[in-house]
This record gives sequence, C-alpha cells and structure tokens, in this order.
Amino acid sequence: MDAAVAAVEAAVGGDLDPEREPARSAVPAQGGHLLTMPSVGDRYVGVKLVSVASGNPAHGLPRIQGLYILFDAATLSPLSIMDGTQLTALRTPAVSAVAARHLAAAEAQRLLLFGTGPQAHGHVEALRRVLPLTRIEVAGRRPEAVDAFVAHWRDRGVEIAPATAGSVSRADVVCCCTDAREPLFAGTDVAAHALVIAVGSHTPDARELDAALFARGTTVVESRATALREAGDVIQALAEGAVEEKDLVTLQQVVRGPGRPPVTRPRIFKSTGMAWQDLAVAVAAYEHEA
Repeated sequence: MDAAVAAVEAAVGGDLDPEREPARSAVPAQGGHLLTMPSVGDRYVGVKLVSVASGNPAHGLPRIQGLYILFDAATLSPLSIMDGTQLTALRTPAVSAVAARHLAAAEAQRLLLFGTGPQAHGHVEALRRVLPLTRIEVAGRRPEAVDAFVAHWRDRGVEIAPATAGSVSRADVVCCCTDAREPLFAGTDVAAHALVIAVGSHTPDARELDAALFARGTTVVESRATALREAGDVIQALAEGAVEEKDLVTLQQVVRGPGRPPVTRPRIFKSTGMAWQDLAVAVAAYEHEA
C-alpha cells in the first residue's frame, strides 16, 4: 500500500494531464457490463478489463472481476497480466490516501466508514498510513457484515466499533465505499472541518452524497471531464444548483498547490477511478517484481 500511495502521488504530481485520459467505455452484457480502461504513458501502456455483474454475489461470485494487461510503450509488446480486481482494490484506496494527505485536517483522528467490502478494508489500511487515526466506526446494511468487519480489525489491534446515530457529526473523515444509489446520510450533519471521500460509484444516476453537502463544501475531483461524465454525486448536485462547474477543484491542483485548503468548510473528494491510476500502480508492481 505504501508503494501504491507513492506511485499515485508521483503520477498526479508529475507531468500527467488527467483531463486528456481516454474515457472509460462500458459495453452491456447478459450478466451486467464490461468496462475497458486504457492509459498511455511514456514507457508503458496499460488496459484494465473489468466485468461488473450485480447478480454474482447471490451465486457466491465476486460482483467485480477483471484483468490488467501491461505493455511496453515503444514496442507494444505485452509485459504482464495482473489480477485487475486486486489492482483496483489497491489503487482506489491509494488515491483516497493521497487526497486525505492533502485535504484532511492535520489532526484527523476519527474515521467513519460506510461499507464492509474489499474497498472498505483497503481504505482502513490506506488511511491509517497517512492520518493519525485513533478511532474507526463502520456502517453497513447487514449487521453481521459489520460485526465481521469490526472483529477483523480488532484482531489486528485497531480501535473500531459499529457506527451509531451521531457518528457522522463526530467524524473527522467520512469514507463511502458502497454501491448505494441514494445518499447515505444528511450532508448537514457533517462537521465543518471534516473530509468526505466517496468512491463507490461511477455512473451518472448513482450517488452516495446529497446536494446539501456539496452546497456547504469544497469539491475535489480527479478530473473535471470525468466527473461531469461519470460522477453521479457531482452531476446531480450540479443539476440541483448546489455546486457550479467552475467551482470544481482537481486533485492535481491540490497536490501541486501551496498548502492544505482551509478546514472551515467540508472538503469533498469524489473519485470515480481513472485508468492513469491503474497504470501508475501496475508499473510500480511490475518494476518491483522485475
């Protein structure tokens, strides 16, 4: 995870232009849809193929599966085939960790996590590396999944408990890792100093955050073009007049900026996941093994 965070931060702080990344393509299929995510760098080219089948968990199969193929940029010779699901489980929390490093209050200690799946586990691992967390609370739809999640991390010495009614207002960082279609909590409950990270959706009709939060906060996205195309949280907040396109700040601006934004209003980092992130982490993994 440390290497993945470093790879993402180096990429976003370098010559990368996220606005020029190819758009993610989605092809409908019988069981769901197939996503294709290519990215081209100076030395390497990569593409991630991901299948999303919402009915799979009922059959004991992962909802998301995939492969990543890494090529040499000069010859376009294939270099490596990787587990795309594991790559995503690593790079998404790494991106959130970079955002948290630059956006969270310096003394952020309380994390509220929505979700109990692989991304939720990855975000606990990643955010603990960049923030001085002392208390984690977790919310989920199934009590047994919450209990298992809490037990997993307690066994590893983490101070963690199921969320309660006041968890949102007490949190320094709220992290949403769900497949929710509607807002998970009232944006008016979020503390003014808090950072809210939302990574669970990449379609215009799904949102984890409500317009009230966007009206109060500063919105940070991976790229404006991608957010306006895929980030339902942002798209719907724009439609409801809670935020304007000109107010969107990019993660690259934050990383390259002069310092941490003021913590007088909530900061929102909405991530849809982008192919340059996969490429950065895949290259780091490949070069480490090589």
